[in-house]
Amino acid sequence: MTKKIAVLPGDGIGREVAEGAIEILNAIGRYYHHDFEFHFGVIGGEAIDKYQTPLPNETLELCRQSDAILLGAVGGPKWDHNPPHLRPERGLLKIRKELDLFANIRPIHAYSSLEDTSPFKHGHLKDVDFVIVRELTGGLYFGKPSERMVYNGEESVVDTLSYKRKEIERIIEAAFQLAQKRRKKVTSVDKANVLESSKLWREVAEEVAKRYPNVELEHMLVDNAAMQLIHRPKQFDVIVTENMFGDILSDEASMLSGSLGMLPSASLSTTGLHLYEPVHGSAPDIAGQNLANPIAMILSAAMMLRYSFNLEEEASAIEKAVQHVLEAGKRTKDLVKYQSSFITTDQMVKEVKEALADDYAILNIMEAYA
Repeated sequence: MTKKIAVLPGDGIGREVAEGAIEILNAIGRYYHHDFEFHFGVIGGEAIDKYQTPLPNETLELCRQSDAILLGAVGGPKWDHNPPHLRPERGLLKIRKELDLFANIRPIHAYSSLEDTSPFKHGHLKDVDFVIVRELTGGLYFGKPSERMVYNGEESVVDTLSYKRKEIERIIEAAFQLAQKRRKKVTSVDKANVLESSKLWREVAEEVAKRYPNVELEHMLVDNAAMQLIHRPKQFDVIVTENMFGDILSDEASMLSGSLGMLPSASLSTTGLHLYEPVHGSAPDIAGQNLANPIAMILSAAMMLRYSFNLEEEASAIEKAVQHVLEAGKRTKDLVKYQSSFITTDQMVKEVKEALADDYAILNIMEAYA
């Protein structure tokens, strides 16, 4: 199997973690006899510096001609004072809209091997395993008008939270389809006691639920959801919510996994062309220092194998390798407390590659004696 992958490293640590994911995918290709072609494009701050736009048309065309997209991270203080249309984050918003990447899937898994580095008390994270499904192409981040103005002689601002019924319906439908393959529970998060958009969101959720009688639906206000993620996270299976709520709640949920550096994500489209990226940002304070945690990017590559290429065995192999490395006590700097010893980005990638090789060798031995 040959697959063409568009790689958009972006800014900060994006290039470092993207290179690590490519190494792991090349190892998978060798072991399972796949060919992955990697073609590079620019996005974010790097694209602004080179082409005066956060998302060049050439990058979009590269993505459209590919089978899947890997994205590192965008942003940094260098561009903080740019005008709005020349901010790196605009590249993210545009690629989501242009490619209709409407469903962001963020799995939250608490690793028992990282419990000692967690701020939570012992045992609190046992059996925590859920998914946040975030609507990605609507809401406050895309609504118009969004601008500054002078109103009655006073500086004012406006942002618009806008959704169409069909946009709400398709993301909730995606959440129910995912829940059917898991523990059959959907928690729909809104602010229906205040916002008209959330009232419609709740109505649509009730309508979609009728098509999935074997899946339990519960509604939860976003402020309560933020509390419950910390208080009793194991209650959740699939959480579905609008764009901004999902952005905030998934970053909060990163603490359950130990670090933002552990969280992968998949942004799914209606066309079959999906994008995969770590949840973390560009971390400019450690860029180029070989300190970044590449695990989120590596696990995002595993999600790519699963969702875009239907390679479940290969995806599971990467996830198992990561788990074995963590169980062996290997940690990047973000996963250690105080001044404990840690390994570099390159060393973590090497450890995962070695764990993959060991697991593959064991699998071959088992098959030989089967």
